[in-house]
Amino acid sequence: MSGAAAGAPTTLQRNLVALGTIVRREIARILRIWAQTLVPPAITMTLYFLIFGGLIGSRIGEMGGVRYMDFIVPGLVMMSVIQNSYGNISSSFFGAKFGRHVEELLVSPMPAWVVLSGYVAGAVARGLAVGVIVLGIAMLFTTVRIPHPVVTFTTVLLGATIFALAGFVNAVYAKKFDDVAIVPIFILTPLTYLGGVFYSVQLLPGWAEAATHANPIFYMVNAFRYGLLGQSDVSLWTAYALMLLFVAALAALGLWLLRRGVGLRS
Repeated sequence: MSGAAAGAPTTLQRNLVALGTIVRREIARILRIWAQTLVPPAITMTLYFLIFGGLIGSRIGEMGGVRYMDFIVPGLVMMSVIQNSYGNISSSFFGAKFGRHVEELLVSPMPAWVVLSGYVAGAVARGLAVGVIVLGIAMLFTTVRIPHPVVTFTTVLLGATIFALAGFVNAVYAKKFDDVAIVPIFILTPLTYLGGVFYSVQLLPGWAEAATHANPIFYMVNAFRYGLLGQSDVSLWTAYALMLLFVAALAALGLWLLRRGVGLRS
């Protein structure tokens, strides 16, 4: 019996197996319906590059000292990462709620951090996959250089994590499928378009510039723009501090909601 006990998996090993299982299931779901998860963002961003970068950008000329096509690449990549990370976890976890199989996770010995980390990792994986696809599409229209690869990767990773956690909170509180779509339509999309994706904040009047600085997506887009172009409208330290603060706050909220069973236990 002592030999069997010695060979028994530890609590950490069991949790890692459970975490890996959730992540694999989420990735398998993304790949199974790839025509819905990976293709639409690619088509949408191709249209953005053609219309804004090609047709309109050729008339604008330069923005912030670089070609307009080059200027919008970081914003469009980050926009696709944010939207897909958020959309993946909000639909997946709410589907688990709707199908009532989330209750199996709640009654299992898995701690809350395993459940949250598994769903977030799946959403981040989709966000990063879409980001790579969009970056590949951008290479068809312009030369993409990455002078600061560490900043580029960490920014996109933190951005995807933030909105995956936000999507999880949305899914927890949602009571019907329409509730999942409210936040992306009325909050996420306006914040994205007003986050400096298509313009430099320096072009705005004083009040609009101040309002833009209250938009968290603005800091993510500019930090990512620094990674690709070497320029930003904000301090990198400020952007990283804000992103880490959002990760910590949303992760704490997500764990609290899971442990309390808010919106999950009937």
